[in-house]
Amino acid sequence: MYLLAKESSSPMTNISITIKQTIKILCLSAPLILAAAMVSAGPLEQAKRMHDRLAGVPGTSAVIEQMADLIEAGDAQGAAQIAMQSPNFYNVTIKNWVTPWTNEEFDVFAPLNDYTATVIGMVRDDVDFRQVLTGDILYIANSSANAPSYSTNNNAHYEALESQGADLSTVLVATTQSSVTGIPAEATAGVMTTRGAAKSFFKDGTNRAMFRFTLMNHMCADLEAFKDTSRPPDRVRQDVTRSPGGDSRIFTNSCSGCHSGMDPLAQAFAYYNYEYDVESDPDGENGRIVYNAQGQLDPETQLRVQAKYWINSNNFPYGYVTNSDTWDNYWREGQNQTIGWSADLPGTGSGAKSMGEELANSQTFASCQVKKVFKNVCLRAPQDEADRTAIAQIQSEFMGNNYNIKNVFAATADYCKGE
Repeated sequence: MYLLAKESSSPMTNISITIKQTIKILCLSAPLILAAAMVSAGPLEQAKRMHDRLAGVPGTSAVIEQMADLIEAGDAQGAAQIAMQSPNFYNVTIKNWVTPWTNEEFDVFAPLNDYTATVIGMVRDDVDFRQVLTGDILYIANSSANAPSYSTNNNAHYEALESQGADLSTVLVATTQSSVTGIPAEATAGVMTTRGAAKSFFKDGTNRAMFRFTLMNHMCADLEAFKDTSRPPDRVRQDVTRSPGGDSRIFTNSCSGCHSGMDPLAQAFAYYNYEYDVESDPDGENGRIVYNAQGQLDPETQLRVQAKYWINSNNFPYGYVTNSDTWDNYWREGQNQTIGWSADLPGTGSGAKSMGEELANSQTFASCQVKKVFKNVCLRAPQDEADRTAIAQIQSEFMGNNYNIKNVFAATADYCKGE
């Protein structure tokens, strides 16, 4: 029996070994083959890769050849600029890049709105990208579009553009929020004061959501990363209990780390709200952003401050009572000095616009934009020292070239063209 078993299994065993050896050789060789292909990729292959990643679609033979000629001549960024002339760069790549910023779920399939359209227009028109948090800027469809007029009460204007597949690279035109929404120019703050942002981040709550998601979307970190328990808690509002679960140590060692820096900065939004009919329209689809301008008082606070800043005051009656939109940046001291705040700004002010300037002029804001583009174009996060060096160089060029985000896409595509 032993001999029979041995004789019958021997051929299969040899075949199995051969297969395993072949698979092992292929697996070990694959990375080397891939690496060799990446290194040996010529201008034509690099041009195809750049176009695919920037435009999201293959380029025509003529376009690819034109890009390849520029790459061969040492002008890869010029080649990238050609790829970005494709309408798909705006209609697909930039739209999908921006859309997750517009909602708390980071949903890339969320409807087109004024937040998304405004960023798309800014990228197309080479607008200083710091205006994303500071500008009196808004992009709407031109008169040729088959869409209802922009409304402060609904999103029908942009939903019509999306449903008809309008070419966002040509249909969008720049205007000002102050001329369309009625918000004073000095109270506009880029995308933070668009209707889309207000619906997501000013709706209900305490307006802290607007600050938190602005950090995540434009400073690339959630509140936990900025947590600093060394900052004084004197501006933490009344709605934050100082003894969660009856233990004051939790507030001192945890809660205060975020609130002591966030609350003085989020005070910049004290005059803003998103108004809608809670009973007939619980999702706020027909709501609008509102702002208490000079002389407009909230019926509960009898100040310009929205009532939401005074809610749950019994949680800690001795907490801070918001009486204006004056903000202060407590993070200019302590561990968050590493954010790289601008020495040209005072670190204090009134309203969302000046607070947006504080964030947008920091080193972290510039670094964040470059990292987001890097992940979008290279299809991966930065991994090694070479990546970090490239990001630092692209960030320096970004800040030195009027914060032109389109150039960041071109430089990043150049860096990743061999991958």
